[in-house]
Amino acid sequence: MSDPTVNMCLSGDPAQKRARNRKWKNKRFNKLVPHSGQQGYVEGEQRDQHPRGPRHDQTPLHNGLCSGPPSPATSTQSTSLPHPGNTSHRRPSSTLPVNSLGGHEKPKEPVSLKSAAANPGPSGSSSPKPAATSTAIPTKFLAMDCEMVGAGPKGHISQLARCSIVSYDGDVVYDKFINPSMPVTDYRTRWSGIRHRDLIKATPYSEARKEILRLLMGKVVIGHAIHNDFKVLGYSHPAALTRDTSRIPLLNLKAGFSAHECASLKRLTKAIFNRDIQTGKKGHSSVEDAKATMELYKVVEEEWERRLASKPQGR
Repeated sequence: MSDPTVNMCLSGDPAQKRARNRKWKNKRFNKLVPHSGQQGYVEGEQRDQHPRGPRHDQTPLHNGLCSGPPSPATSTQSTSLPHPGNTSHRRPSSTLPVNSLGGHEKPKEPVSLKSAAANPGPSGSSSPKPAATSTAIPTKFLAMDCEMVGAGPKGHISQLARCSIVSYDGDVVYDKFINPSMPVTDYRTRWSGIRHRDLIKATPYSEARKEILRLLMGKVVIGHAIHNDFKVLGYSHPAALTRDTSRIPLLNLKAGFSAHECASLKRLTKAIFNRDIQTGKKGHSSVEDAKATMELYKVVEEEWERRLASKPQGR
């Protein structure tokens, strides 16, 4: 038989009373939530049916009971975690990247295409821009003039002694004294300007001929009575690529001469440009003559080329 005094003390002990109440609550909770004693996540359907059941974002369960309500920090952080089996409760993730300290990084400023184009890097674009070329200016036109000396009896055989070639803009492309293949019997200095001393170390004819023909190949060649120049070179240039200023009626008409008159280069230059060439007693300069020929051609170039283009082929 137990001591009633002891029983009264035990029954009145607050600690024992709290223990009995906790044990009674545990039995009651286990009947309401059969699986509440298991650790782990609670499916969304079970959480909806049993709102008092434990959530995965709360603190761990002890004997089927939550040790306390979740802290605000824990609750806020847990809402961003995915809930298995319940996609309807997912929240969209933040579009800002998370840095190593747990905060959000500020997005970088977008690159402006306009600013990038306005400030090119040190690439090929930094190089100087090439000058624009006009399509109206031909790039394959050359003017040529040759000076001859005489060989054979009384110097009646013409031999090439100097050749000068200039570009469309009048720049000298080629200018050399040439040693003829035959002995010179007449230097024709009054007209050619050639003297004995000019041919002592001159380029041999065979070598000079190759250099000249290489330059003329595929070019539009302009000259005054140019058939004489081709003859002394032993060469025949295509007629479609040849412009003879002594046979251009338009040029004669501009100078005030008859359309089919064979006017000299000196007369045409004086009549059109009011400039004197081939003066003095030192003879002609093939460079001066070639430049004058190119200038005369330019005067009628546009109209003359249009007429040539309108003519039927083969005429």
